[in-house]
Amino acid sequence: MGTFTKSSVVVVFLVILGLCDVSRSATEKMEEQKGTYIVHVAKSEMPASFEHHLDWYETSLKSVSHSAEMLYTYDNAIHGFATRLTAEEARLLESQSEILSVLPELKYELHTTRTPEFLGLDKSADMFPESNLASEVIIGVLDTGVWPESKSFDDTGLGPIPSSWKGVCETGTNFTTSNCNKKLIGARYFSKGYEATLGPIDETKESKSPRDDDGHGTHTASTAAGSVVEDASLFGYAAGTARGMATHARVAAYKVCWIGGCFSSDILAAIEQAIQDNVNVLSLSLGGGMSDYYRDSVAVGAFGAMEKGILVSCSAGNAGPSAYSLSNVAPWITTVGAGTLDRDFPAYVSLGNGQNYSGVSLYRGNALPDSPLPFVYAGNVSNATNGNLCMMGTLTPDKVAGKIVMCDRGVSARVQKGEVVKQAGGLGMVLANTAANGEELVADAHLLPATAVGEKAGDAIKSYLFSDPNPTVKIIFQGTKVGIQPSPVVAAFSSRGPNTITPQILKPDLIAPGVNILAGWTKAVGPTGLTADNRRVDFNIISGTSMSCPHVSGLAGLIKAAHQEWSPAVIRSALMTTAYTAYKGGKSLLDSATGKPSTPYEHGAGHVDPVSALNPGLVYDLTVDDYLGFVCALNYTADQISTLAKRKFECEPSKYYSVNDLNYPSFSVVFESGSESSQTVKHTRTLTNVGPAGTYKVSFTSDIPSVKISVQPEVLSFKELNEKKSYTVTFTSSGSTPQARNGFGSLEWSDGKHIVRSPIAFSW
Repeated sequence: MGTFTKSSVVVVFLVILGLCDVSRSATEKMEEQKGTYIVHVAKSEMPASFEHHLDWYETSLKSVSHSAEMLYTYDNAIHGFATRLTAEEARLLESQSEILSVLPELKYELHTTRTPEFLGLDKSADMFPESNLASEVIIGVLDTGVWPESKSFDDTGLGPIPSSWKGVCETGTNFTTSNCNKKLIGARYFSKGYEATLGPIDETKESKSPRDDDGHGTHTASTAAGSVVEDASLFGYAAGTARGMATHARVAAYKVCWIGGCFSSDILAAIEQAIQDNVNVLSLSLGGGMSDYYRDSVAVGAFGAMEKGILVSCSAGNAGPSAYSLSNVAPWITTVGAGTLDRDFPAYVSLGNGQNYSGVSLYRGNALPDSPLPFVYAGNVSNATNGNLCMMGTLTPDKVAGKIVMCDRGVSARVQKGEVVKQAGGLGMVLANTAANGEELVADAHLLPATAVGEKAGDAIKSYLFSDPNPTVKIIFQGTKVGIQPSPVVAAFSSRGPNTITPQILKPDLIAPGVNILAGWTKAVGPTGLTADNRRVDFNIISGTSMSCPHVSGLAGLIKAAHQEWSPAVIRSALMTTAYTAYKGGKSLLDSATGKPSTPYEHGAGHVDPVSALNPGLVYDLTVDDYLGFVCALNYTADQISTLAKRKFECEPSKYYSVNDLNYPSFSVVFESGSESSQTVKHTRTLTNVGPAGTYKVSFTSDIPSVKISVQPEVLSFKELNEKKSYTVTFTSSGSTPQARNGFGSLEWSDGKHIVRSPIAFSW
């Protein structure tokens, strides 16, 4: 599990096995199948005859099933419980008036150092609050658990655990209370939903405890808030000082992901607990497809956390470069895409014809001979139709032995292809991108000498392989190089907009470093995660929006420490409106999938700039009622809204609700497709002054000449702190749908010192 797992939504039903009468019909057998359901209850409807809501839940459940038991009860993330039911029992339960919905459990997947310097944090330590304030911030990480012995969780120099903390250090397999300290202040695990569906956890393969046997959770937690560790590296690559974004913040680890995935009942239980434990930020590097907000457990749980003032940061997903590929798009979630750093790990392919091509690798082991080696294409040394992909068992050993093999990227893990080559007797591998990944290069700690090259280099190398009767190759490893330009570029794997659930909310919100990130690792598996990998490391370099999400979680923690009164929406606004979309020379950020300038569908508001975010000037705030007004605009039913709100909330019949008026720091302007007449779309926003008094003037840009933009008023004057001023933007399309079907622009407010920038996306 980890870096490039495609998000999928899977509902898994466990067949209750037993002695079956062969004469029973298929229908009767179907009746026996039980699945896990999350039951949302209108708690406010509890009859007076019940003293406690749990008794009421129990009675409701027993009315449809005498055998069903509650796996979890929830009171903060949602109102309700998780249980195992047949489809018919679920239908009967949902028919009860006090039951808002009975939703089948979903499975979520993980979206799987130089970063502080790249973000400017090393030069600006004096701008951030003193450690006693920063160390009051608690970042909760929902992931695969934590490896507590990692130096990234050393608590040297930290004061007492914050008095606000209400959590515990839960014991279990290979984990005791002594594994927590003043840095890692809490650790818990949630497995009831997982085990109800897939059976008991095999403790010979993974720890039934908060211990991280996968590595992903340790990597994300140490990225968000790891302590300073000198002389960190992976086999000497990326050597230097490793540190999280918020080095003084405390970490609370909530293990919700296991070998078979991350189940929504467990995720909800962890969010529930994190709210009770009093975390300030929640970081979730996982996702599971796209569904309406009231059906998405991460979105529903995040709403409950937001109500309590907790910022929820989630990864956008690794399903790029396809459009409409985002996860976690609810407007109360901060959705993070991935960009590159200015650091690379070059490993060149030197062909027998004298041509050289650049690639990347983290291989550190026995060197190849200095002389060129015979070179073959996997598709030509395999009996399988997909032999070029170097899948398990597809290579012919007598055609591979002693040679370097070229494999194409796709379907199986990149490092696993190298293991296949090695098992067939190959000495090394050149891994070529296909059109799906373009020129994006992701480095791996391969088990044999190997390098990865882009699509263009791959095509040129194949041309040589197919035309030369005796092709040869050398792989030359160059170590670590920094100062790579241009950087950042948007990662090709980073999921992209538009937002399929609500096109009027632009997502992702922003991007952060997510390619080749060095952070803490587990000692339970090697850096590749393959069973054949016997190496053990303290730090690993991996890629994914899983890595960019905890960057923003940690930065949100830093900002929370500096501005304790700021709401989650204000913190996100500060990060978004100060993000940058151009390099120092003025050219637009690039998209590695196309090599062309990236757009707000790829980078959102831009690349995070934490130093600027501390002093944004103006911010866009949002309250719980603002979000409820937003779901009224979506025409959600009273029950669907109650699922989110956990209380009765009536949309006022006389009030006009518009998704365009949610006070979001970006604009997604949706025009009607195919209309020949002029169209007008209005968005209203309110700015809050969090800086000195000042007069701000508006400016805007657009790459669509057929859309006219006007702003009223064009000048906003703020005399005092927390003063609010509103404005309306009118977007007028002149008529026919443009060929491109979308366009982009930006809107800025500036007082000469601050620039408060919002991206604009137009679509037809």
